Amino acid sequence: MTDSAPILPAQEQGPVRRCPICRKPRKPEFAPFCSQRCKDRDLLQWLDEGYALPGPPAPGETDRED
Repeated sequence: MTDSAPILPAQEQGPVRRCPICRKPRKPEFAPFCSQRCKDRDLLQWLDEGYALPGPPAPGETDRED
C-alpha cells in the first residue's frame, strides 16, 4: 500500500492560482506565471527598474539638483 493522497476533482483542489501578470491560471513549468511571455515581461519590469524594494539609497546615490 502507498500513502499517497487521493486525487480530487478540480473543484475540490482549492482556489486556482493565477499568474501575477495576466491573471490566467498558472502552469507548473512557468510558475508562478502562465507562460514564458509573462515570465519575460516580469524580468523586463525588474531590469527597467519598474519594481523597487524599499530601503535606504545605495552608497553614492544622492538626490542632486543640477
